[in-house]
Amino acid sequence: MKTPGMSNNSRRHFLRLVCSAIVLVVCHTKSGATQETGEPRQFLVESALVTVPVVVRDAQGRFVKGLPPGSFKLFEDGRQVPVSLFLASEDPIKIALLIDTSRSATTVLKKIKKAAGQFLKQMRSQDLAMVASFDSEIRVLCALSSDARELKEAIKGAKSGGAYTRMRDAIHEIVRGKSRSITGRKAIILLTDGHDQGSRIAAKDLLDTLASSNMPIYSIFYSVDPRALMKELFGIPTRFGGAGNSWKAQEKEAAQYLDKISDLSAGRLYTSDIKNLDEVFRQISEELRSQYLLGFYPEKSKLDGAAHTLVVSVSVPGAVVRSRRSYRAAP
Repeated sequence: MKTPGMSNNSRRHFLRLVCSAIVLVVCHTKSGATQETGEPRQFLVESALVTVPVVVRDAQGRFVKGLPPGSFKLFEDGRQVPVSLFLASEDPIKIALLIDTSRSATTVLKKIKKAAGQFLKQMRSQDLAMVASFDSEIRVLCALSSDARELKEAIKGAKSGGAYTRMRDAIHEIVRGKSRSITGRKAIILLTDGHDQGSRIAAKDLLDTLASSNMPIYSIFYSVDPRALMKELFGIPTRFGGAGNSWKAQEKEAAQYLDKISDLSAGRLYTSDIKNLDEVFRQISEELRSQYLLGFYPEKSKLDGAAHTLVVSVSVPGAVVRSRRSYRAAP
């Protein structure tokens, strides 16, 4: 298309503006239609680009950093695909720190907040973090920031709140809402006992969400002594008897679900008592700094809403690769 009176540079700029306007109109129309019709939302990849977080360790378990793009091969449903995006360990990391402030976390919340502060101290100057809490409500205590003082104050301000634990809703809101426009390497650090109560999104639906997300979840599961909790909340010691076995069974189920969402998102589950959280944060920080991010554009035939497998290999003898293993996408 030629436009009279325009130079080549002006013409190219004009075309870019026209294309941008078309994209904005289409996106606005789609989002508006979904809200007005009230149709169920589909958990889909936000654009044609599918991103794959990757962590590489050598035979001794040490992180392998500094690999060039040519060291990686990416396979979709068993077929190698070209890598269109490559981010190495030097690129910034964006962290969403999710803190469980429900009543069940009352007895350990101070220690969790202290450990979370220690994690922030390990961040590099180019990294960013946000702080959010969840109980009966989901609160963003600090938007994405690199200001250490602001982030520390946000953690300090996290207070025990409602009786419910909307853990799944909080994860979903971060993955599908707060972080949708955030590009590059990002992750969630989740501090919780895993006992979800009151979430609107079902356990299976959250798994579908994570299958179409590129945000690893590092879950830190901690046990809560029910006797200490009852004493803290009501001021009386309590004997649980047979109910203690039921509590342990619920904790086991909660830990299994946390393991599932962490594994599905290419993150990791840490089962730890509160005393070891400083070391856990150190390990997570080191892993995030060692993470690569690959990306590719699937063929149109793959944009069908079905699950497609992903496999990453590296040209390092004896290396162990952990990466995102599937994705779902639709037109």
